[in-house]
Amino acid sequence: MKIGKVLLKPAAILAISLGPALTGAVAQTPAAASASVTNTNAVSHTTKAMNYRRAGGSTKVSFAGTKLMPTAWGEAEVKPKNNRMEIEVKLDRLEDATKFGLEYLTYVFWAVSPQGRAENLGEITVKDGMAEIKADTDMQTFGMIVTAEPYFAVTQPGSMVVLENSFSSLPSGKVENIDATYQLLGPGAYSSSNTKIDNAIFGIDRKTPLELFEARNAIRVAHNANADKYAPAAWAKAQQQLSAAEDTYRQKRDRKLIDSASRDAVETAEEARVMAVKQKAEEDAQAKIAAEKQAAEQREAQARADAATEAQRRRQAEQERLQAEQAKAEAERMKQEAQQAAQEAARQQQQAEAARQAALAQQQVAETQAQQAAQARAAAEAETDKARQAAAKAEAEKAQLRAQLLQQLNAVLQTRDSARGLIVNMSDVLFDTGSADLKPGAREKLAKISGIVLAHPGLTLQIEGHTDSVGSDEFNQELSGRRADGVRDYLAQEGVPASSMSAKGFGKTQPVASNDTAEGRQRNRRVELVVNGAAIGNSTSSSGATPAPNPAGSPPQAGGSLRGVSAPQTK
Repeated sequence: MKIGKVLLKPAAILAISLGPALTGAVAQTPAAASASVTNTNAVSHTTKAMNYRRAGGSTKVSFAGTKLMPTAWGEAEVKPKNNRMEIEVKLDRLEDATKFGLEYLTYVFWAVSPQGRAENLGEITVKDGMAEIKADTDMQTFGMIVTAEPYFAVTQPGSMVVLENSFSSLPSGKVENIDATYQLLGPGAYSSSNTKIDNAIFGIDRKTPLELFEARNAIRVAHNANADKYAPAAWAKAQQQLSAAEDTYRQKRDRKLIDSASRDAVETAEEARVMAVKQKAEEDAQAKIAAEKQAAEQREAQARADAATEAQRRRQAEQERLQAEQAKAEAERMKQEAQQAAQEAARQQQQAEAARQAALAQQQVAETQAQQAAQARAAAEAETDKARQAAAKAEAEKAQLRAQLLQQLNAVLQTRDSARGLIVNMSDVLFDTGSADLKPGAREKLAKISGIVLAHPGLTLQIEGHTDSVGSDEFNQELSGRRADGVRDYLAQEGVPASSMSAKGFGKTQPVASNDTAEGRQRNRRVELVVNGAAIGNSTSSSGATPAPNPAGSPPQAGGSLRGVSAPQTK
């Protein structure tokens, strides 16, 4: 297996700052930055795999770029050799790995089995967007992918899949597509929101080898995984190896020595990270088992306590049942004895009492009937008197309420009492000329009327529109109806139940004054609200009865019109 390295343009490389001078000791980060990288970051992915042993001989497959790098492409030649598969890969149009984030420094070539096992086949050498790699694997059936990674020695592919093998160009008889579903480390696996990755160290020293950047990155990732806590020995060794690589670089020694020391640090750091992830997972599993065990013990103890309580309750209930049965039996025995004694006494008195009881029977019946008749008369008289008083009181309350309501309504609009109910008169000056639209003053008065009506539940409103004789019958009828409807709708908006109101237009059919004069026509143009209900009674109060409609030309009746009369021809 050949492991190459990514060759990136110097101006594009950004390194990860772990602390001053990076002398081998990682700078301390806040506790929140030490969250371990676990499998909770894993995401599922599926790649097509192929059985190359069954395909026979050399097989060429294509590589297609994913949506992360759609212009990338390549090809691979896979051929069997002994018990292994040799792979030669050529790729083109690869962009810098840092485009996916400062933590991504290189690309890694992977083989993935149908069971989801991913094997790192090496770091990909990239120059001017092109790369070649030779590798081999003991797998017979596998898929191939390329991922962007923080360093070459990762043991599980990350989510930045840039290339996948494609079998679309192969003959259908030769291809056996197999879904290989495997786990990818999520985007947060190699970074931390509290770990700064913002220093462009390459801008200070552009000659720093990429391998040294990868080593620093591997140390950072291992630190994020809490390797210092869960794998201290491997963590310390990785730090020492990084320190040695840094010293070798500062001493300007041979590039191969720097690369070798850096790669040792990367591999050890990845070991430490994997060990830390595993140890953390085991610790979490043990904690979960302990918590589940404790919960089970608590449930068992509670169940035992509940069982003991239930047993005690049943014993107590059984004792109470036995005591109750004994008491019942004793009472039954005493009852039987008393009955026997009573029967004996009755037999002894039966003959002596028979004649006397027969004589007294008729007398008792007569007295009882007389008493019942007297009681019935007294009760009837009392009920009659009570009903009379209640009726008088109710009538008085109705009269009082009627007078009070008349006074309240009259304070808003001219109101008179009649046999039909309390009639509230709205003159046409409260409407726009020839229209059913309410003027602001009318709305204000109707709002007050609605408040009074709502304060006395059970009242009903008959809203009646009237006009003078000017104009056609059809126009007068329609205008009077719309004005009545407008008043009803506005009262409904103010909360008066629609079910308690009715509206009707009478046109010019029910004048209250002569239409021969302007004053008479003014009085005839009106909307009347007839307020009624059982709460205020149906009898005519002392304030006067509702006048019957006047024929045209008759003199005006009592209950005069409101002030503010409009012009004679106004509707």
